[in-house]
Amino acid sequence: MIKKFIRKILGVKDQRDPTEPVVLGAAEHGIDPKLLSSNAIRVTSSLQEAGFKAFVVGGAVRDLLLGVKPKDFDIATNATPEEVKKLFRRAFIIGRRFQIVHVMFGQDLLEVTTFRGAGPTNAPKDEHGRVLRDNSFGPQHEDAMRRDFTINAMYYNPATQEVLDYHGGIADIRDKTLRIIGQPEARYREDPVRMLRVVRFAAKLQFTIEPSTRAPIPVMAPLIDNVPAARVFDEMLKLLMSGHALACLQQLRKEGLHHGLLPLLDVVLEQPIGMKFVTLALESTDNRVKAGKGVSPGFLFASLLWHQVVEKWTAYRAAGESPIPALHLAADDVLDSQTEQLALQRRIASDMRDIWSMQPRFERRNGKTPYKLLEHPRFRAGYDFLLLRCESGEIEMELGEWWTAFYEGDPNEREQLVATANAAPSGAKRKRAPRRAPRNKAGAAASESTTSEE
Repeated sequence: MIKKFIRKILGVKDQRDPTEPVVLGAAEHGIDPKLLSSNAIRVTSSLQEAGFKAFVVGGAVRDLLLGVKPKDFDIATNATPEEVKKLFRRAFIIGRRFQIVHVMFGQDLLEVTTFRGAGPTNAPKDEHGRVLRDNSFGPQHEDAMRRDFTINAMYYNPATQEVLDYHGGIADIRDKTLRIIGQPEARYREDPVRMLRVVRFAAKLQFTIEPSTRAPIPVMAPLIDNVPAARVFDEMLKLLMSGHALACLQQLRKEGLHHGLLPLLDVVLEQPIGMKFVTLALESTDNRVKAGKGVSPGFLFASLLWHQVVEKWTAYRAAGESPIPALHLAADDVLDSQTEQLALQRRIASDMRDIWSMQPRFERRNGKTPYKLLEHPRFRAGYDFLLLRCESGEIEMELGEWWTAFYEGDPNEREQLVATANAAPSGAKRKRAPRRAPRNKAGAAASESTTSEE
């Protein structure tokens, strides 16, 4: 205590032993045990009864300290993957680089990892300093050092209700500060994806990025180009599905990290129609995530890249291509470039292509065409996309209103709508379809959804 007092008087920062955590009891950290998953308690208890250390770790502890019920619970232990697997009936060891165990309880999946060690100093790296392979088991304090941010490096023991804090994470949570563990430049060089994680957490939690954590990002941002595209895609998907996608993209631009991730995004967001379109799409996605509804990655990426498609589509038509082939060529160009940079999965790319290719078909409202389009397996996504285009001012609202009336109408109403569309003179402005209140709650919810998988 005397040493601590003298350090305070002299203005010397207290240097805590990184191998020894600060231990906080229930009265100090204030975690509500009711927010804990019963399966997380079950896993930690089983491991502890078998003689091992076991803690809830990472983002789950962070959320518990913030009073938020975690979506996922990760467990850290000193038991090896083989030892963990023996304790649970449905447990599967996965991963080559660093083995982890997935423990299943019905549909609930918990990820159990063995404490990671600091690894050898001569771990293989690429020419830019990115660590390629350094995963090894080790003591708990080294596991804490290996984690990215102080707020994600805490361990909670449900049995004792104690939090183990190795790097001042609780203080940073209370100060709403995002701080990287260790020397920022070195940590970003080891894994450039951490720069994207900084953005995601800052936007999601509304935390301030600590100055030394933020300072190297603009200079080191190009290192992300050296990360495998699949990893970048996974991180971008987490960012866009966080429930704070709009804030994350704004933060990406603020930190200078968007270049190369979504080409031409700057241009899109600086154009009034493009900015409104992307903003509406991201706001819709955020609202669905916060409401606990499903989100289609295909719809989301189709929205973000649509104006690149429109630009190329216009260019191909100006060069003499017919509208439909021109659209397919434009879609091919955009998908080819993005697949290389973001490793878009084939299924997602297929959904994006379907959504885009449907848009000209919505213009054709004669004969059996509307009925055939209604049967398209991705109709709902294409229809929601159409409404987004109308709302942003890209096309006339009348088209979206007509399709809403057709989609919600009974057979007689649909026949009347088609007949009215057929009777309209070519090139004449069609009369707006009357606004209809949805007949049920399901219809209302459907008209609001812009990212549905239906």
